[in-house]
Amino acid sequence: MKLKVGIIIPPIAGHKNRGTGVYADKLYQSLKEKKAIDVTLVNHRDSLNKFDLIHYPYFDPFFLTLPLVKKRPTVVTVHDLIPLKFPQFFPQGLRGSFKWQMQKLSLKKSFAIITDSHVSKEDIVEFTGIKRGKIFVIYLGVGDEFRVIRPKDTLNRIRAKLKLPENFILYVGDVNYNKNIGGLIKAFNIIKNTYPELNLVLIGNGFVTPSPQLSDVLDLISSLKLGEYIFRLRHVNLGDLVCIYNLARIYLQPSFAEGFGLPVLEAMACGIPVVVSNSSSLPEIVGNAGLLVDPHNVEQIASSISAVHTNPKKREELIKKGLARVKQFSWEKCAEETVDIYKKIVN
Repeated sequence: MKLKVGIIIPPIAGHKNRGTGVYADKLYQSLKEKKAIDVTLVNHRDSLNKFDLIHYPYFDPFFLTLPLVKKRPTVVTVHDLIPLKFPQFFPQGLRGSFKWQMQKLSLKKSFAIITDSHVSKEDIVEFTGIKRGKIFVIYLGVGDEFRVIRPKDTLNRIRAKLKLPENFILYVGDVNYNKNIGGLIKAFNIIKNTYPELNLVLIGNGFVTPSPQLSDVLDLISSLKLGEYIFRLRHVNLGDLVCIYNLARIYLQPSFAEGFGLPVLEAMACGIPVVVSNSSSLPEIVGNAGLLVDPHNVEQIASSISAVHTNPKKREELIKKGLARVKQFSWEKCAEETVDIYKKIVN
């Protein structure tokens, strides 16, 4: 008989379009193709009695997303524990601290934990005390929709629609401390003095939705007089996002920490050279297919941008390596390895 698996729909609305939401959706779609299991999407409040195994494809240390009492064998995906790595920038408060203790206890009672990278695995061990043998690294995938687009008419139409500049560096993500948006903007300021044709495009709801973090970003942009060279976009639809990747000159991700770094894979799949930080999971994901920089060194970030922007041979080399590298990451592979964990637990 097929193994009956229930995938719990992420209850946190903010993760629907990117991050956890993409993972949950892509994993579910790929698992449906596996003959060994019968997989169903369910709400966390629904009855789970009919399933042999339950998979929570999300985890938040400061929200009660996991039940303490588990009526079925449970797998939990913990993408990262970055808020615990930088407590001064992700304050828990008394309620958050209490919820973290509850979440940690619940996590320990799960049968297995899946995470996105070996760096995240070590963080889970450090912050929870859970044994390594219970934690499994399964890399995320990159969808076939992220690809090189040749017709220039299509790309130019999207450029005109979104009012994008001719030459730009791209970043896709949020504005949390670990993303190092301040360092990114300061590096762009350095490079802008030498290459005035370059602009910066920032995509993510955090760049338009009012918040203390956005206020800091806007203050920095204003102080450096970069307002006319930086373009901020809310979340865009998938088709437009793929075109924006293709239009970009360079993709830049100088994060202090990442659990995985999915936009980096998406950029490489679209044939764009990437410059990423040499810390956390990004070297693990990128390998030798991108330039690695110290996220604390804005001069080094700027010089790496310059090296990619001005050297056609280097650009072509990175593009070819990136296109080859992304072939190692697929949602089908992610699903296959996930099913192996399911079988191991049930058996």
